[in-house]
This record gives sequence, structure tokens and C-alpha cells, in this order.
Amino acid sequence: MSTSTGLAAPPEALVTARVRAALEAVFDAVAETCADTTAVLSRVAERGLRPATADLAALRPGLHARLARQELVSGVGFVSAPGLLSDVPAWLEWWQTGANGDIRPLLPDLDPAHSAYSDYTHWDWFALPRDTGRRAVAGPYVDYLCSDEYSLTLSAPVHLAGRFAGVAAADVYLRHFEATVLPLLRRLPGPAHLVNARGRVAASADAAHLAGSLTKGPDFAAVLEGARPDVWRGLRLVPCDGVPLVLVVTG
Repeated sequence: MSTSTGLAAPPEALVTARVRAALEAVFDAVAETCADTTAVLSRVAERGLRPATADLAALRPGLHARLARQELVSGVGFVSAPGLLSDVPAWLEWWQTGANGDIRPLLPDLDPAHSAYSDYTHWDWFALPRDTGRRAVAGPYVDYLCSDEYSLTLSAPVHLAGRFAGVAAADVYLRHFEATVLPLLRRLPGPAHLVNARGRVAASADAAHLAGSLTKGPDFAAVLEGARPDVWRGLRLVPCDGVPLVLVVTG
């Protein structure tokens, strides 16, 4: 991969700035959930106890407020690492907005004997923050666990005394994200799409790279790590100003 020393062209800079603004608002909700969860878990640990699901109820006022405040957020919460809680092997303290605007809890079946979705630890929204220690954008994917909607999940690790305790996360319906970014992508001089660190297309104005497909070849994680534009075989790769997405422009 060759590295370009130039800055992003003004149209690309506008797109990346707008994408960053939209997603940073969602990551704000994730960061607030992370801070609240760390505080709750720390209070329990100070008493010499292991946390239980009842302790996580203290997160609910903040989760409800974030759903009401953040326009793009359709679901938000904390997903525990297996073994963290004393009363259940796994847990999602998760709240989401219903079709009529009501805020309701997600009550998934996490019994491996009954549910194909009981082990969430291999999903990108959990595995990427756990393995990298950084925030991540996962998807788009059909979210069978929460909404049956095509979604993006933004997440960040939660640590307690230096150990991974789970992730704070927020869901964004893909249709809402695309409504925000597609008009911008269509204004660029060449076909363009957005990918996450693994090359999964998050939104696209390029018929050759549909949302949900993989763009193979470039090392997108390295582009994000380097935090500057790059080129690869005719593709211009522009990191989105600090959020873990890369703008890919052909030509």
C-alpha cells in the first residue's frame, strides 16, 4: 500500500466531517453508558461483592434519556462479559425504542439450549472492543437479537480495575444512517462508499459495493491507525476524522 502525503480534497473532507459529526453523537451515548456502567460496577466492587443484574438497573434512567435525546440511536445499553455477573452467565441491560416511540427493554433468550444467539461474544460489536481496547462500528447486519432491522452497532469496551467487563453499545438503523450520508456520498466526483475496519460496507453510493458486502484488498485498519488518506489500486481511502470508518472513493 502506498501512502499519499496530501490532504483530503475538500468534497471528501466535507463528507468525512459530516459522517464524523453524525457518529460522534452516537458515540457520545456510548461513552456516557460506559462511564455510568464503570461507576456502578466500581461501587459494587468497593463493597467486596460481585455485580448482579439488579445492580445494572441503576443504568436505566441514563439509557432512557439517551434514547429520547439521540435521534439516530434506536437501542442502547451494556452487554456484560460472560462470568461478570453473579446471578446469570450473560446479560444485556438493553433498552430500545419501539415502533410507536415507546422505550422498552430487550428481554432476549440467552439460554444456549433454546437460542442460536445466546453466545454474543463472537459478534464484531463485542469482539472488536474486547480484542482491540478501542471503540468500533459493526455491521451493517440484520439484528436478529434486538430488532430484526438492518443495523449498525457502535460500541466501546468497559473495563473494571483494568479487566474487560463488557461493552457499552448503541444501535443505529441502517436506513437512518443512509438517509444522513447518502446525499453526501452522491456529491463526490467518483463512486463512493463507507467501510469499517474490516472492510464491511456501512453505506454506499457505488453499485459495485453494496451495503453489507465486504471490500477486499486494502488494510482499512491500518488506514484508521494512520489517520491520514491513502491510495490503493485506484481507490482513495480517507479515514473519517477519528471515527472507525473509512471513505472509499473510486478514481
